[in-house]
Amino acid sequence: MTIDIEPLKKQLGRKIEDEDTVTEAPLKGMIATFDRDEGVPGPGEPIAPGWHLCYLHSYARRKSLGEDGLPVEGGVLPPMPLPRRMYAGSTFTFEGDIRVGDKLRRETEFSDVQLRGGGTGTLIVTSQTRRIFTPRGLAVVEVASTVFREEVKPGEKSGVPVRDAAPADVPWRRTIKADPVMLFRYSALTFNPHRIHYDRTYCIESEGYPGLVVHGPFAQQCLLDLLRDSRPERKIKTFAVRARAPLFDTAPFDVIGRPTADGKGAELWTVTPQGTIAAQATATFE
Repeated sequence: MTIDIEPLKKQLGRKIEDEDTVTEAPLKGMIATFDRDEGVPGPGEPIAPGWHLCYLHSYARRKSLGEDGLPVEGGVLPPMPLPRRMYAGSTFTFEGDIRVGDKLRRETEFSDVQLRGGGTGTLIVTSQTRRIFTPRGLAVVEVASTVFREEVKPGEKSGVPVRDAAPADVPWRRTIKADPVMLFRYSALTFNPHRIHYDRTYCIESEGYPGLVVHGPFAQQCLLDLLRDSRPERKIKTFAVRARAPLFDTAPFDVIGRPTADGKGAELWTVTPQGTIAAQATATFE
């Protein structure tokens, strides 16, 4: 497949702004969805890393949604020549707290686009840089990557590349059973309309997957929670995760991690039921 991304590159630098208010209700939903043993932050108290994804959603009207449920217009990304979309990873820098009651302002910029060839065909990888401000100033910088892929022909299976074995000598480990209810709740909390997370028929027949796909940010949150539970005395400064293979609701997966040798950060992974790496992450502490 021959694709010219030069017209897409000319759109780099496009920006949009959004606003929202940090309320308690979605935080209660996160605690319930991930079965957390912690209280709901009250007015003026900071929210946990990753929970900012409960706010500043894309409220695209139904007429602007594609077959997969995601909007095809109205955001910072221009229309893409490949139809299928998947989370590819994110990097976060936590510059300050986001607190309950804060008025949020987010600047989103279309910051990168690349054409790649992979084991699953032609890929377009895009990046959006998001800067979230509170009344106290810059709070979070996030660079979110999305990969666009070729469509799956009827009857074909979506290819999953072979990955490396996950490390075994890790002190932190947790098993996650991401059932349809958890995935539905997370989709609702983050206002994510992508059908691969709740429409099993669509997943199997249109995308060629064996089951519902676990959201990349869902697995990302599991890693963040493992990190802050394992090192509750440390505050996370940076967190970077790169997706390498999808996870599904057909079997439990593990999240594992270990501190770095210098004690200044951590390495973490999500692990497929086959014991291979689904995503890898690095973090540093303040």
